[in-house]
Amino acid sequence: MSDDTETTTGRRPATPGGRPSADGALAEGLLRDVAFLEGLLAGTAGVGGGAGRSRGASDEDVAAALGVFEGMRTALDRLEAHVVIEARRRGMEWREIAGHQGMKSSQAASQRYQRLVTRLEEIRQGIR
Repeated sequence: MSDDTETTTGRRPATPGGRPSADGALAEGLLRDVAFLEGLLAGTAGVGGGAGRSRGASDEDVAAALGVFEGMRTALDRLEAHVVIEARRRGMEWREIAGHQGMKSSQAASQRYQRLVTRLEEIRQGIR
């Protein structure tokens, strides 16, 4: 066993200098968003069910939850693009990437990657 002070669940992707990477920050943001959505759903599930909750989610909570999804999509797209780049950097063929993504062809995986990159660039430029 290593002498790490961090637990396995506490590890974050790090840059070569040991600092959390931008992707690590994206992942942390996604985890916070998922926890918020799970809490919201747990709160609404308890309404009327006598689960010990006196009130469900407010309209503002639901509106905030709806607003979270676009940011989550962007963060997931960015993470997916980075993982595909890393896979290619390590010599993975598009056929292999396609298989891991549940696609049947290398062309489908390559086209998906191109759509991700295009969407992210449009967001960066303020087009979307």
